[in-house]
Amino acid sequence: MQDLNNKVAYVTGGTKGIGFGIAKALISAGLKVAISGRKLEDVQQARKDLGSENVLAVASDVSDFEDEARAVALIVKEFGQLDILIANAGVGKFAPVDQLSLEDWNAMISTNLTGVFHTLKAGVEQLKLNKGYFITISSLAGTNFFAGGSGYNASKFGVVGFTQAAMLDLREYGIKSTTIMPGSVTSHFNGHTPNEADSWKIQPSDIGEMIVNLLKMNPNVLPSKIEVRPAQTK
Repeated sequence: MQDLNNKVAYVTGGTKGIGFGIAKALISAGLKVAISGRKLEDVQQARKDLGSENVLAVASDVSDFEDEARAVALIVKEFGQLDILIANAGVGKFAPVDQLSLEDWNAMISTNLTGVFHTLKAGVEQLKLNKGYFITISSLAGTNFFAGGSGYNASKFGVVGFTQAAMLDLREYGIKSTTIMPGSVTSHFNGHTPNEADSWKIQPSDIGEMIVNLLKMNPNVLPSKIEVRPAQTK
């Protein structure tokens, strides 16, 4: 997939933070991009902020498979194909395990883990047609556990395992699969507002650049799991 012009990518959770940074990098590389989020007004605003005619705004809750199936159908109708799935949507709720609510547990598992399955399930036949690429945005929390992170750790450990197993299932179709596991990223995650104090962190544009480089990589090479950290601490 070294020639990216007019390839079509779908980025879940694309309205801000990492997802927005990925979408921006893909557009700059010549791709057509669909972005999704739960609220249509947020997705439409993000489309406007991206400032490109090659962006499709789709309202979809990844925890609902029917939403994701509709999203993929809209993308194919609009752009004629789908080459790249980037499962980025995620939420984080942190509390000691004895205090973690059922609602917060279910929100993380249904969005961070089941949502990734829904996105792939909805789009995998398109990837087979086009020998596409499936990318998940996990976290270093997918390999490093921490107090107060039981639900988040469980969801992100799951994403890493899911993506690696999917890689083995799908490469016989010429589909590549990679999970990216960032450390601290400047984003709106967990209600945070990015500010100057975040300058030491990985930037969303850095993740976007990494994905463009992955897509341009020699077809014989597959970095199936990537850990990425800030080069320095604050």
